[in-house]
Amino acid sequence: MDHPASPLPAMSVEQRYRLLVEAVTDYAIYLLDATGHVSSWNAGAQRFKGYAEGEILGSHFSRFYVDEDRQNGLPARTLDTAAREGRFEGEGWRQRKDGTRFWAHVVVDSIRDAQGQLLGFAKVTRDLTERRETQQALERARESLLQAQKVEAIGQLTGGVAHDFNNLLMVIVSSMELIRRRTGDDARLQSLVSTALSAARRGASLTQRMLAFARRQELNPVTVDALALVLGMRELLRQSLGPSVRLQLPTGQAPLHVQVDESQLELALLNLAVNARDAMPDGGSLTISVQPSVIKPLPGAASQPLPAGAYVCISLRDTGQGMDEATLARATEPFFTTKGPGKGTGLGLSMIEGLALQLGGRFVLRSQPGVGTTAELWLPAASAASALPKAGAEQVTPTGQGLQILVVDDDELVLSSALAMLEELGHRALGAASASEALQLLRSEPGVQLLLTDHAMPQVTGAELIAIARREFPALPAILASGFAELAIGQSPVTAHRLVKPFGLETLETAIARAMMPNPHP
Repeated sequence: MDHPASPLPAMSVEQRYRLLVEAVTDYAIYLLDATGHVSSWNAGAQRFKGYAEGEILGSHFSRFYVDEDRQNGLPARTLDTAAREGRFEGEGWRQRKDGTRFWAHVVVDSIRDAQGQLLGFAKVTRDLTERRETQQALERARESLLQAQKVEAIGQLTGGVAHDFNNLLMVIVSSMELIRRRTGDDARLQSLVSTALSAARRGASLTQRMLAFARRQELNPVTVDALALVLGMRELLRQSLGPSVRLQLPTGQAPLHVQVDESQLELALLNLAVNARDAMPDGGSLTISVQPSVIKPLPGAASQPLPAGAYVCISLRDTGQGMDEATLARATEPFFTTKGPGKGTGLGLSMIEGLALQLGGRFVLRSQPGVGTTAELWLPAASAASALPKAGAEQVTPTGQGLQILVVDDDELVLSSALAMLEELGHRALGAASASEALQLLRSEPGVQLLLTDHAMPQVTGAELIAIARREFPALPAILASGFAELAIGQSPVTAHRLVKPFGLETLETAIARAMMPNPHP
């Protein structure tokens, strides 16, 4: 048998209102008198503002506002608006009893009697801190995604442009070297050729920066002691910084091994040092440190800036002008520079960031105007057992005889230049513009002794061509030429010597001699 609900005891309207307000805990609901002093207080207000009713009644409501809003007169404007228009609504920071801040949504309604006389205000406040943080996190995620998509698009474009530019430089370098061999003792012509070659090498350096930004530069990672590398750059850094900058280097530490391309890391550190020098036109100090660090997993985190593991952090801290937040946010953007025309490409920091990411690390910048900038290069630590002693410079003797070499490149100009270079070195060269044409020549020309192929070709890449050719000709030596690392580090599907574009006669001759050694080791 159902029993009817017990009716509420007889209460006045005021009692019912108070019971209702006291039952609400998600909102701060309270009354103010006409001057803004608190005249009632509910459980919700106590819950997230921290004041008990006895310690807040009679206090002016402005005590809930942060200092800057009180100084700007926001509490008075709030009441003026509510009195004039009947309601005020807004959001902003408010302050709890313990001094912590929360983001509040506030509604203030004026209360008037039957004659329209202002009696006071009803104020309702809701804590939106969690919702605001969630929205901001979502906005940051969206912004990061858009930035990543933009950088990826620019990276693809940059990588493609740099690849084509490398091919053009390849033609220029090879042609200039062939011309130099034929100018004889003409000092004027030799000087012009040398100038052209220097410009081409500068262009090659620029493409390396572009490819580093795109994370597609050719790397030769080896295990090196990062501390020893930094200390070995002492004189180079001092000469680059000049007498007005005091250089402080780390001392007395154990070896700290990383797996890096040594020359690329040296270039990155030199670039950072020069940036620090430029930020200290009146002099200052640059402190370089090399420290081990362990990144631990973040509990409950779907991702984190760096995977958990052991790292080596190379830090460069200057006392220069520093950067404001807007400049710092764009510092690693490609082609962004604060230097004057002709004084910077805007690719230096992009190159360093690309290098760090390609090696599985991270590049971090911190800066404050008037204080200075700290640049940190985080690289995965390598096992000391994997560090091999450096051998002396490899002595490679030219073959001394003409070889029959098959050259494969889909770029007609590059192919023509490579053929001319091989003929200049005394070899017999055959040319093919595609993998299919190359395979036909290999089958019809049994005398081919070496395969030299570009990697980035349509349909069938150079690496795939070598793999196919090796099925029919297992002992065929091969050289894989590339302007950038289309193949992941250490994951080449074929055994072949690597030749980085643009290359000159001497580099080509050395590569051929190395490939033709009895027991070649690419």
